[in-house]
Amino acid sequence: MLETLLLPVHLLSDFLDSGGWVVGWILIAALVMWTLVLERGWYLWKIHPLRRAAVLAEWRARSERDSWAAQRIRAAMVSQLQLGLESGISLIKVTVPMAPLLGLLGTVTGMLQVFDAMTSASNADTRAMADGISHAMIATMAGLVVSLIGLFFTHLFSSRIQRETARLNELFDLLDARPGAAP
Repeated sequence: MLETLLLPVHLLSDFLDSGGWVVGWILIAALVMWTLVLERGWYLWKIHPLRRAAVLAEWRARSERDSWAAQRIRAAMVSQLQLGLESGISLIKVTVPMAPLLGLLGTVTGMLQVFDAMTSASNADTRAMADGISHAMIATMAGLVVSLIGLFFTHLFSSRIQRETARLNELFDLLDARPGAAP
């Protein structure tokens, strides 16, 4: 039973060993990225609708909505909501190119192991060369996988933010057109 529970730990340890020290850094980058992705997902699908409803209720409660000052207040409300939507996305965008660069670093260190194995032995030690190539390929693969996942979520969140910003303006316009209308 204990062996079954520890199997994922052993598999992760084997993966980290087979990819070299750089894969550990890629794993850390992936954990940071996933933390940010989960936070943004929670915000976009759970917190933002509540904030949007509160802001729209505040706008609906205003007696005067046509003056220049009221329109500036409306723009500030939309801007605050949009700022909440966009916060954290730039950090996810940083992890997207960082992961393949770490993978490239793993490739370089793996190839250095190959060259070191070729020069240290008078005959080519195929096991040592294969180990270096394995480090290089696993680090590259790990970096690309993390980057592709981050790219997917960056696109998903960016398109959701664009749709939500357009929807905010439509909801405010709807409230301005019909004072008693509920979104």
